[in-house]
Amino acid sequence: MLKAISGIAFLLALSPPIQPQDSVPPKQAIDIPMADIKAVLKTEPPAIDQQIRVVDMGKYNLAVGVIHRGPTKPGAPVTGISHDFTTEAYVILSGSGTLVTGGTMIDPRPIPKDSEPYRILNGPSEVGTVKDAYSRVVSAGDVIIIPANVFHGWTSITDHVDYLSVRPDPEKVLPAGYVHPAIKK
Repeated sequence: MLKAISGIAFLLALSPPIQPQDSVPPKQAIDIPMADIKAVLKTEPPAIDQQIRVVDMGKYNLAVGVIHRGPTKPGAPVTGISHDFTTEAYVILSGSGTLVTGGTMIDPRPIPKDSEPYRILNGPSEVGTVKDAYSRVVSAGDVIIIPANVFHGWTSITDHVDYLSVRPDPEKVLPAGYVHPAIKK
């Protein structure tokens, strides 16, 4: 777990401001304790991305989410997503599976603008299947950086994969100030 927390600190340091905005960055650190991560993971439905917080960092927003993926069906096509503006850095907390990235998306379909994934999680994105992608097994402690416009999806999950997603948002498409309802005080 310490490896994962160190990975988060490293990823946050890699999130440079990209476009000037009128807002002022926070004057103190923003904490996301493990208790909050666990509380969000317990919400229903557990297999959907859950945004924990979106913080206005002045020139960009920074979102942190937690995701639980359950078992995948053997032999099923790899479905996934790519985000128009949002890069993601994954910090694998537990479990393992095969992460598939890159390649060419087949029949990409935009996610609806009124959907939660668009409004709260990732902004403009496309979903579909993929060909000619790169696959690798990931497990607890691994860190993966997925640039904007790069397909990513999962296969060969036998039990589960839980991971944090750190999302720098230079276009400020995600809602600054968002806090997951499970941890609002």
